[in-house]
Amino acid sequence: MPFAQVNGIDLYYEVHGDGPVLVFAHGGLGNHLSWWQQVAEFSRRFRCVSFDHRGFGLSRETEGGPGPAVFADDLRALLDHLEIERAALVGQSMGGWTVLGFASAYPHRTRALVLCDTMAGVEGPGLQAPNRPPRRESGMAAISATALARDFAAREPAMNFLYHQISALNVQLDSGTLRRLLTVKNRVEPIVERNVPTLIFAGDADEMTPPPVMEALARQIPHARLVKVSGAGHSVYWEKPGEFNSILSEFLDSVK
Repeated sequence: MPFAQVNGIDLYYEVHGDGPVLVFAHGGLGNHLSWWQQVAEFSRRFRCVSFDHRGFGLSRETEGGPGPAVFADDLRALLDHLEIERAALVGQSMGGWTVLGFASAYPHRTRALVLCDTMAGVEGPGLQAPNRPPRRESGMAAISATALARDFAAREPAMNFLYHQISALNVQLDSGTLRRLLTVKNRVEPIVERNVPTLIFAGDADEMTPPPVMEALARQIPHARLVKVSGAGHSVYWEKPGEFNSILSEFLDSVK
């Protein structure tokens, strides 16, 4: 199994395909396996890099480790390990914090940026977690319940089951990790000033980061393209993979 020694841990990663580098950073209920519908497609013409954030999947966090505070620097160290100078970055939910954090620190190393259903640590008008109707669940169960559109389990029972089975592989995950994520703040000015090509996905049935939140993020990045996907919740890449892949492919083809 491929591991990179980064910032005091062994970070698990996978590389598939050849061509321009395309990095996938998973969300808070996922790991590198979450991107199987994208890696299978894009590895035919890209060098796809997926990885497990520290404390997720096969990447273990140290006792009392820094957690989300170093996610972006872990990505920088992984790309250095792989001798990758420049890459297109795709981040969903939690992964949005990681890729925007990297892109803000290293815009010259960012070929393109894709933010999927994420506030990405950006502050500003409209960029607050929404007040959602109360649910019976609490803690991780409540987070899990809003990861997909409310009707997804009924529409796609097998895919719903697989989503949660992949999530269950995150043996170190707890709600505290995700709460700590919210304290990490990112700036958009470096990618705006450098005009880094940016694509923003929003699921129109997303309860965690609903369309108005993603619209607020898009206003912070005036050159960004915002795409709303009908019938998708917080995990557009998983719920609508065909549409997601088509839009992402078109965007990447447009990047010089």
